[in-house]
Amino acid sequence: MSVDKKLLEILCCPVTKIAVKSLPKTKLQALNAAIGEGNIRYADGSPVDQPLDEGLITENETTIYRVDDDIPIMLEDRGIPTSQLQDS
Repeated sequence: MSVDKKLLEILCCPVTKIAVKSLPKTKLQALNAAIGEGNIRYADGSPVDQPLDEGLITENETTIYRVDDDIPIMLEDRGIPTSQLQDS
């Protein structure tokens, strides 16, 4: 399943207030590969230790937020900076 479209229309990054969109599958796969290699950290510096089933990315493509059980985790400390990905 995925995030409800009406909810997606009102969600935004808690830091920049930029709108978010669904993370494309190719970027999700690249992110999960980097997570598997232990190369990805949350904004607070803690390691991302579980792959994402789904994600949201800011419109300017600088931050990714995980979606767990169809619930977006839109916490400042739990943002994943895309600067950690080579092809972000």
